[in-house]
Amino acid sequence: MAHALWKELGIAGVELQMNSLGQPEERKQHRAALIAYFEAHADQLDAESQRRLHLNPLRLLDSKNPQMQALIEAAPRLMDFQGEKSKAHLDAVLAILQANGVPYVINPRLVRGMDYYNLTVFEFVTTELGSQGTICGGGRYDYLIEEVGGKPAPAVGWAFGVERVLELLKAQEASAPSVAPDAFAIVTDAAALPTVCACLEQLRSKGVAVQLHASLDGSMASMKSQFKRADASGARYALVFGPDELAQGSVTVKALRDAGVAQRTLALADWSDWADTLQSKA
Repeated sequence: MAHALWKELGIAGVELQMNSLGQPEERKQHRAALIAYFEAHADQLDAESQRRLHLNPLRLLDSKNPQMQALIEAAPRLMDFQGEKSKAHLDAVLAILQANGVPYVINPRLVRGMDYYNLTVFEFVTTELGSQGTICGGGRYDYLIEEVGGKPAPAVGWAFGVERVLELLKAQEASAPSVAPDAFAIVTDAAALPTVCACLEQLRSKGVAVQLHASLDGSMASMKSQFKRADASGARYALVFGPDELAQGSVTVKALRDAGVAQRTLALADWSDWADTLQSKA
């Protein structure tokens, strides 16, 4: 999914790094080995690493301190503590990536900051943002939901840094695809919002993308200002919920992209009959 997103955004040169954290018992054994190793080299640890050593020694492997990289490189590797099942799971994930043409590299030092992760973890990394090169990270957490009181439910998830992705788009002079709404609602009186929002939700339930300007103080911007926003949004239609329309239980539909399309006044009660006329057929 993330790989497809980069393609959709036109982002290039992003590397997928994969690793496996194994299962809790395997990680426990590795944790003990890490602590023993770094304790034996405590004089080479910076202050932050010394603080983390007994809290979460895996995070020491994340250190960007150049003076510690040789020490980190020689540290015990988690993969060396994993059994056949954990290794087979990673191999199965990699086979799926290969079958779908998603390139990757194995990074045995890749970890996640939270203890609830297990088995597969991954990051998408770029060299164009300096030390902030990770634009997406995630992994598998089979036991998290159970640990917080839910029923056992294996899960996987990821998140990406919106600001970092925007910076990468800027650095690569790429542009995110513009997704214009089908319609933009023009509302002159905040008191009408209950009626307006009910109508917009009904339209959305039919697949119509409708945008409504959000006010900071509860008042509505002028009609002229809202029409400017409607035009800037790229919407094909403006839905005008003025006092006359609301008094009649209707909405005026005004075309914003085609001057040849006549303005229409439609009954709100009949929304299901005209909702699909707002959608782009492109």
